[in-house]
Amino acid sequence: MATWSRFTPPVRTIHVYIEGDGFAWKSRTQPSDNPTPRNPTGLSLAAADVSSSVLYLARPCQFILPLPTHCTVNEWTTDRFSPEALRAMNEALDQIVRRYPGVKLDLTGYSGGGNMAALLAMRRSDVQSLRTVAGNLDVAWVNALHQVTPMPRALNAIDTASTLRTLPQIHYSGDQDNVVPTLVARRFQQAVGGHCTRVVVVPGMGHGSDWGAKWAGLSEDSGDRLTSGC
Repeated sequence: MATWSRFTPPVRTIHVYIEGDGFAWKSRTQPSDNPTPRNPTGLSLAAADVSSSVLYLARPCQFILPLPTHCTVNEWTTDRFSPEALRAMNEALDQIVRRYPGVKLDLTGYSGGGNMAALLAMRRSDVQSLRTVAGNLDVAWVNALHQVTPMPRALNAIDTASTLRTLPQIHYSGDQDNVVPTLVARRFQQAVGGHCTRVVVVPGMGHGSDWGAKWAGLSEDSGDRLTSGC
């Protein structure tokens, strides 16, 4: 798993960014030979973050050449939200936080990385906030929407969303997003319940738009949005 980071002591909080699904498919029926994203939006979000400590997590098998033998096509297609994929990402985070006892994590995930970020937040005690950008927080619903093959091994954040009821979180969605429409974020907000979850609809933004260029402005006011009412 590829990672990039910038840590400035003392490290008390780390902003963690999780990449999307990348170049998983060449077409609706043909998987790619390598999942490395052609337009790594998660990386552009991390690069736009001027915080003192930032960590970027690619998804399994992205940005790795040559691909190791265990990086089979299932890793970035049918199994990209599997328990094994989630465990690998959780272990990667564990390796980082061991260096900084007591550190807290602010998680941000793009697209399918939003699903992974939410799932990680459910399983960890060191996460203090969650943000998603065009987050696929209901994998089964989005697959059905686009009439693509179901993913029976996929962990789906919305199924256990109520466990995040007290976690401050914001879900950013573009009003031009036809891949993961805003309704996904609204459904997740309802499933979480409580008053700690906000949905922010960003005008003029589609799923693959330049979210990195917008991120400085969006994240600047997210602190007040996160804590308000929670």
